[in-house]
Amino acid sequence: MRVLFITGEFPPMHGGVGDYTKEIATRLAARGVEVRVLTSQSAGAPTPVVPAPFVVSPAIGKWNWSALTAILKTIGEFAPDVVHIQYQTGAYAMHPAINFLPRRINLSSQARPPKGKRESKIRSVVTFHDLRIPYLFPKAGPVRDWVTRELARSSAVAIATCEQDYGQLQRWGVRGLFLIPIGSNIPAVPPPDYDRIAWRARLGVADDETLLCHFGFVNPDKGVETLVRALHLLSTDEQWRSIRPRLLMIGGRVGASDPANSPYLARIQRLVSELSLQERVLWTDYAPAEIVTANFLASDMCVLPYVEGATLRHGTLMAALAHAMPIITTRPESDQVPSATSLPSTLPRLRDGENCLVVPPNDPSTIAQAVERLVASRDLRTRISKGAGDLAQHFSWDTIVQQQLTVYEHLLRAC
Repeated sequence: MRVLFITGEFPPMHGGVGDYTKEIATRLAARGVEVRVLTSQSAGAPTPVVPAPFVVSPAIGKWNWSALTAILKTIGEFAPDVVHIQYQTGAYAMHPAINFLPRRINLSSQARPPKGKRESKIRSVVTFHDLRIPYLFPKAGPVRDWVTRELARSSAVAIATCEQDYGQLQRWGVRGLFLIPIGSNIPAVPPPDYDRIAWRARLGVADDETLLCHFGFVNPDKGVETLVRALHLLSTDEQWRSIRPRLLMIGGRVGASDPANSPYLARIQRLVSELSLQERVLWTDYAPAEIVTANFLASDMCVLPYVEGATLRHGTLMAALAHAMPIITTRPESDQVPSATSLPSTLPRLRDGENCLVVPPNDPSTIAQAVERLVASRDLRTRISKGAGDLAQHFSWDTIVQQQLTVYEHLLRAC
């Protein structure tokens, strides 16, 4: 079997979709699948690995209409059985060209093959890492939704990574729909001879301080402004001063593929300064996985106040679960969650008080109250930590890759 992955980002670019694609490609190659990854030129040459498990082609200069020509050329050279698009519109510069690739593939597959070459049908698959719509033109309105639906409907298979997106794709009438969650891109393996007390001291955090952490890029969807305002409440309100909070911002500050993050980061940094929190907010920037793990384990709890609510599509949440963190996060939009009877499989869910504490979005005071609850109760921290670790076991990469292979095999048998 030959699989061509199309992704707007790939390591050494920093981004969750790129890391996810690398994990899937590596494990598929280990199972005998011939894999190629077509990605942005800005990804640069990958770190040499001998023997190389798969080929990475950083060949796309700009994700615009000309990119389709380059992709079709690679398809002609590689002759894959499956072309698998990893879709997150920000990784494709918010341009809609990638949304029309499956239709172009379908038209190309219907053409008579050159003399001497066997006729073969190429199957297109798309994994929706989110359903964010691309930019078209001012006041595009419903056309922007139509472009995303076009991608889903013209693909042989559409894969959602969380129940909410599965429900939306289902309402759009998408056929060939699967639900396959993502896993954590950060293995929970600390550096050799890791010592929590020494690591906290290295960060400048005292034993009697409460270290909150946040993981992931700083962007408007992550609710970082709400988190900073919650930190301010915990630092200044008399009822919470005994908590002595600090906030560790783990990971890179902005991703490689979404330039909109930079202005928001500047806004957050101004807010930190305006609220006189410079000494309480610690930034780690991008670091190897084992350092990320060390920072997780040095923290007392992880706060992820997503604006639209937590879902299993968030790699940052999956990483916190994999590290069995006591997690405070926000309630997902319940009206987007399909009923269990309409799902292909029933996934375990986030449950308040069992594997996380759930608060409303955009509400600093409820975050502060949740922090207080966790600080006050060791039993609650232990229960949520264990629940988070148990939940993470359902999202192993081996399980995910097997589900991916099942989809491919289903497609090959059907054609």
